[in-house]
Amino acid sequence: MKMARRVGYLVVAVISAATVVAAGYTYLKVDDFRDNVTTTPALDEIPNSPPEDDGAEDILLVGSDSRTDAKGKPLSREMLAKLRTTASVGVNTDTLIIVRFPHDGGPPRAVSLPRDSWVRVPTGGKAKINSAYGVAKAAEAARLHQRGGMSAEEIERASDERGRRALIQTVQDFTKVHIDHYAEVSLLGFYLLTEALGGVEVCLNAATSDADSGANFRAGRQTISGSEALAYVRQRKNLPRGDLDRIVRQQTFLASALHKVLSTDTLTDNRKLRRLVNAVERSVVLDPDLDILEFAQKAQSLSSRQVTFVTIPVENINGRSPDGKQSIVVVDEKKVRAFVRDLIRPKGNPAGTSSGPSAPGASSSQAPRGGGSSPGAALGVLTAQEGEPISGGRAPCVN
Repeated sequence: MKMARRVGYLVVAVISAATVVAAGYTYLKVDDFRDNVTTTPALDEIPNSPPEDDGAEDILLVGSDSRTDAKGKPLSREMLAKLRTTASVGVNTDTLIIVRFPHDGGPPRAVSLPRDSWVRVPTGGKAKINSAYGVAKAAEAARLHQRGGMSAEEIERASDERGRRALIQTVQDFTKVHIDHYAEVSLLGFYLLTEALGGVEVCLNAATSDADSGANFRAGRQTISGSEALAYVRQRKNLPRGDLDRIVRQQTFLASALHKVLSTDTLTDNRKLRRLVNAVERSVVLDPDLDILEFAQKAQSLSSRQVTFVTIPVENINGRSPDGKQSIVVVDEKKVRAFVRDLIRPKGNPAGTSSGPSAPGASSSQAPRGGGSSPGAALGVLTAQEGEPISGGRAPCVN
């Protein structure tokens, strides 16, 4: 954020997280936006944080299934129905992406972490990475309830902060990447943001349906928004590779949304901007140092930038937890750390010389395999946008 040549890349990541709305907010009231957007101090005092100088500036993008808005207020029954879900006391972080911006100005890399990755967690032992937030939040909420003196919404907000810190610590311990910024979007946020954009184009290789997520899509190109878009990125059943295919969907959806923002009149249409800003204020949480407004004037120059989406290497997508009760994604900690590190400083390249995946890709039909230390050695699932400019062309067809 401190180097001008990286400003554009940071906006790309924030847009991909659906916080792009501020990119054109110079037309509106900047001070009002700053006052109304929800911020989190979760990055403060994370235990055992890796060194800050890890070759990149890193943003953790989080998609949660929280049934509250950004202020901790429970969603109404009507809104839950629109989201095709029901009330729930737990929180899972089903989308986790680290966006790395090399300090040397090289192209950014967006690294997806499968939600079922079996990793060490702050509460002790190992668990699915998407549970770290919810488990810590639940324990803190129980403690605060017992202590008393706080309203339900105050407990919701305070326990969320404990959950966020646990998640950040888990991701840092797992990848050895120092998280510099944090952006979180809830179910409500995803719904509102896609509605405000007027839908996002996607393309499917085959028709698919899933009662759990509410997915029911035909094959081919189609524009989706609201509850349909939410079902599209949440579906994992009836997909050839389950969670890994869902990750590819999430990556290509973000790429398509970014392309739409940068190639249409979104940034100059006050009506659309107001709807987007309202969506962010209601449902997006940022760390206070991630000031997306300062990147507003850079947004329209992003179409030539390049963002590569990749997925960490995995050992087995059909693993079982030690007690045999949970389906997990088996990962090798050392391979993952080397993979993430080498996206910024690949083996054989001088330190500070960025490189990364370069072969154009589509979702592969190969069976997943263990990754290696170089980006090209990642598991066969890979990305639909690898090596292609994120603003170039229509969304590729995926499972």
